[in-house]
Amino acid sequence: MASVLAFRVPPGRSAVARPAGHRLFAAVLVLAAALRVLVMLGYDTAMVYWYDSFTYLDTAVRMRPNGAFHPAGYSAFLWLLRPFHSVELVAGVQHAMGLGVAVLMYALLRSRGLPGWGATLATLPVLFDPSFVRLEHAILSDLQAIFLVMAALLVLGRREEVTARAAAGAGLLLALAGLTRTAAVPLIGLAALWLLLRRGRRRRAAVLLVAGALPLLAYAGWYERHHDRFALSGSDGVALWARTMTFADCSVIQPPPAEARLCPNGTVMDAASEYVWAPGASLNLLPGDRFAYNDLARSFALRAIAAQPLDYLRQIAGDTALAFTWEPVPHPDRMTPTSTFPYGVWTVPDNELVRAVRADYDPDIRGMRSVEPWGSVLAAYPYPWFLHGTLFGVLLLAGAAGSVGRRRPALLPWAFAAFLLVAPVAALDFDHRYVLPAIPPACVAAALAVHGIPRPRYRAAGDERTTVNM
Repeated sequence: MASVLAFRVPPGRSAVARPAGHRLFAAVLVLAAALRVLVMLGYDTAMVYWYDSFTYLDTAVRMRPNGAFHPAGYSAFLWLLRPFHSVELVAGVQHAMGLGVAVLMYALLRSRGLPGWGATLATLPVLFDPSFVRLEHAILSDLQAIFLVMAALLVLGRREEVTARAAAGAGLLLALAGLTRTAAVPLIGLAALWLLLRRGRRRRAAVLLVAGALPLLAYAGWYERHHDRFALSGSDGVALWARTMTFADCSVIQPPPAEARLCPNGTVMDAASEYVWAPGASLNLLPGDRFAYNDLARSFALRAIAAQPLDYLRQIAGDTALAFTWEPVPHPDRMTPTSTFPYGVWTVPDNELVRAVRADYDPDIRGMRSVEPWGSVLAAYPYPWFLHGTLFGVLLLAGAAGSVGRRRPALLPWAFAAFLLVAPVAALDFDHRYVLPAIPPACVAAALAVHGIPRPRYRAAGDERTTVNM
């Protein structure tokens, strides 16, 4: 950690980052590590989800790109740990990565001149929000994407002048994040645009774009070898079609006959993502696999958005607002959002894919259960929902305020946070889990914005005291 925390003090600021300056953060990090040890003791294995976790694990065993939703970036990480045949070990490594996200945030903020207490305060949601710790304990790709995005922000933001090497490194990190979760791919363009805004850093922006594009192009070529389609996944059209099912009116859209088969047919679900799997939805009534119609579904969705742009934006705004509620709102209704650690027993289905993953990755894969007495201790862990939801909205507003003006200290992390929040809603649907990647950059942006507020400085002038803006 010492090498990560070694930073350059900005001009005009005192060198306050001696080892003593890190003691508060080190103490908080120890407490956060203890919480994660408690989680490892409180549950008898990692949390696996049907069908996401098993798809990632199956791809890790076969090392070929999945044809539907998930790119193989996270599966490559699982492949590296496959020789240990333990999803519990995967969870342990991810808990360490979760602590690493906080270290990256702290290092970035200290490099921009924040005091130790201020930088530490910004990391608290990542370190102690049960939603983050549960994510670390699950076989899901989100935590890896968060780590890579925050690493890219550190590379770009720790010094005032971005070097070509830093731009290349950030582009590569963001490409890896995009190969972990495709929602992160456009962050490469946002980072390049940010470089251009910094007095026209065209060469640095070009380096970042090339470094980010090469891994994506290589992966798309690999995907084409297996699925005859140059792409990162085979589900973007299906996802966007599901998004339009909450507002599409074919009397307004007037699609051609081939696409008209995808019009709403009277099946009503309580969330856009539910249409992907609903047996009665128009897409799922067509013969064959739903993802075989990905291109057709994309064409219909784009036509629907062009014909009903205000309806589309209204759905995005309404669903995004669910991230900021004082109390958790289920979405879809079958989900129960919570800011606590769950207690109980969870099962997994017994089917061909589950049996194959057990045989090839970890024979001990099973449903998770709470272990006493640690499970009861975790269940009593307090973390109010408003700290997860409403406070997040306040942080975004603070970051937005720090993204305007001449200096714009918070612009890049705030842009990342805003995009990571809205993009999944625009492409498919709102999910409380999808909010989590936006929280660390939002915390960094808010901290930079508050730190960037000019402060009054007093100096003696005879018997009077005058203020000087810094």
